[in-house]
Amino acid sequence: MRRVLFLVPAFVGLAVPSVTAEEPGRYTLEKSATGYARMDTRTGEMSICEERAGQLVCKLAADERAAFQDEIDRMEEKLGALEQRLAAVEQNPILSPQNLLPTDEQFEKSLGYMERFFRRFMDIVRDMDKGADDQQKT
Repeated sequence: MRRVLFLVPAFVGLAVPSVTAEEPGRYTLEKSATGYARMDTRTGEMSICEERAGQLVCKLAADERAAFQDEIDRMEEKLGALEQRLAAVEQNPILSPQNLLPTDEQFEKSLGYMERFFRRFMDIVRDMDKGADDQQKT
């Protein structure tokens, strides 16, 4: 029994620095009848801790659990809505691979526009070169 009483404070002494190593003094640990109460001094969150199998196990207080459950419910609702939107997008016939590529007629028409553009562009470049040659001769 004396070993247990000696080990518990030693264990708690070892556990607290690992929790508070990030910010010294952030957490306070108080002995209670059933275990320990841990308070985050920055946020005010309370946790109930007890020793199990040589480890300090902490659970969130009831009000925090409710807040977490509310957040989980909100995220599940949001996920459901996103899954419905994704299903609608995936079923859209416009997004099928056959509809994403242009037809041969559309491709040839686009290629014709590009060819006309480049021919006119090259004519402009030739006219500019010819104008520059004429200026050098005079």
